[in-house]
Amino acid sequence: MLGRALLSVSRSERVRHLVETAPISRNVVTRFVAGNGPDDAVRASQALIQDDLKVTVDHLGEDTLDRAHAEAVRDAYVDLLAKLSDAGLTGAAEVSVKLSAIGQALPGDGEKIALEFAQAICTAATRTGTTVTLDMEDHTTTDSTLSILADLRKDFPSTGAVLQSYLYRTEADCRDLAVAGSRVRLCKGAYNEPESAAYQDSAAVDRSYVRCLKVLMAGPGYPMVATHDPRLIEIAGVLAAQNRREQGSYEYQMLYGVRPDEQRRLARAGETVRVYVPYGEQWYGYLMRRLAERPSNVSFFIRALLTKG
Repeated sequence: MLGRALLSVSRSERVRHLVETAPISRNVVTRFVAGNGPDDAVRASQALIQDDLKVTVDHLGEDTLDRAHAEAVRDAYVDLLAKLSDAGLTGAAEVSVKLSAIGQALPGDGEKIALEFAQAICTAATRTGTTVTLDMEDHTTTDSTLSILADLRKDFPSTGAVLQSYLYRTEADCRDLAVAGSRVRLCKGAYNEPESAAYQDSAAVDRSYVRCLKVLMAGPGYPMVATHDPRLIEIAGVLAAQNRREQGSYEYQMLYGVRPDEQRRLARAGETVRVYVPYGEQWYGYLMRRLAERPSNVSFFIRALLTKG
């Protein structure tokens, strides 16, 4: 119930204003967000990579309804990729892109604009020696996102996909995408979805995750296991062994600031671990979804709200 409530307020302008103007301790945001600008993202990425972790960097922002803003997000990614390259990090760093941030929801030609801008970002990624993963958003955008992914993979075959186990359709989508060369990040999902489209019970979401993971691990693609759940991490290891997968033929992914000790433990054990590093001023919606995923973080957040400085 708490998780659903947090997802609801993630789109509330009134609550957003309250949170953003409260005497919030900077530690609350910096625990989960690398900073406001690309240099902050580069510094955070460098520190993680020095610990034998890989990163995927996300420029925060979504639901862009203005073409000029979408262009600015595109340019921000191109600039970010250049900075990561100049720092010598693109061998271990990629970027994650929300299509809604680059125009997907614009009236009329939104999908065409998002594809065009995603192509520009993918071109910059290829030029700097890395790649792009398309983040998945709420279920109403799934078909559009997968369509754009298919177009991008014609020229940029390493473009990664994201699938969410809480959607009923995801096991079938896994079967479609579990092909050679396909990079697929499997997560539980972080949007407030209706019962008509998604499992509402956390146990059902977990069971779906395992079914989907079985499909991905058995296929010839590259599974990206995005979870902090110890049970699912253990199951992923078992499935990798059952399918005779070597370390490096799949990876674990976790969020910046969440279970960092576990991230390093897995890396020391020889596993590939990638950390999702968000940066930017539009951190509110992202933070609310992170709290919804791990309600145990709420007490930390509330304490910081009451702390000045």
